[in-house]
Amino acid sequence: MVYVQAFLGRMRTCIIIPTYNEAKTIGSIVAPLREQGYEVVVIDDGSRDTTAQNARQQGATVLANRVNQGKGASLIKGFRYALENGYEAVITMDGDGQHLPEDAAYFIRLAEHSQSDVLIGNRMSRTSKMPVLRILTNLFMSWLLSVFAGQRIPDTQCGLRLIKKAVLERVRLTTTKFETDSELLIQAARLGFKIESVPIKAIYAGEKSQINPIIDTLRFIRFMARQLWTSRN
Repeated sequence: MVYVQAFLGRMRTCIIIPTYNEAKTIGSIVAPLREQGYEVVVIDDGSRDTTAQNARQQGATVLANRVNQGKGASLIKGFRYALENGYEAVITMDGDGQHLPEDAAYFIRLAEHSQSDVLIGNRMSRTSKMPVLRILTNLFMSWLLSVFAGQRIPDTQCGLRLIKKAVLERVRLTTTKFETDSELLIQAARLGFKIESVPIKAIYAGEKSQINPIIDTLRFIRFMARQLWTSRN
């Protein structure tokens, strides 16, 4: 199948969407992206609903995990697919409908004229509809990760990102859960790649976060402790 790239820009890019039980929203995300000519790769992480079927019906390539492995494991599988299929960049999006499909073209236009290697969405200038706990968590985690990365990243927890091929080829991700988003930023920065923040609008419609506030917070703390130990050795 030939994917239309002429009006999308010169950078051949695919969209990677890790999902877990997102049957209600995945179709409305995939459809407009496919209409714009992108290959959309949905990694279904052992969903118990019709996420995979709904994504396929809208024209997505679906890579399915038989059991739930975590967001990080799904991202790694998507990155491997992109490299094996010759893509110059990937855009990652969440499967809950929080990100606008039209932002994909916006990110590509910026990336084509930017020396940055990772472009990441920044929701922190528009927080009126963001849950207060999420604002506080993002502020703290973004401050901490910015210190480790040596670059200011206002919204390190945003899942909308454009990552160029050179980064995917060099990072060696070791985590498999939600902390993989943070690991990628830290590794990319330590390898000398530039990270650029892009203001975006996020949609909050009362969706329930997949993040477990206790387990995933403890996992993040353990991950950051390992990063501190690594940086000292």
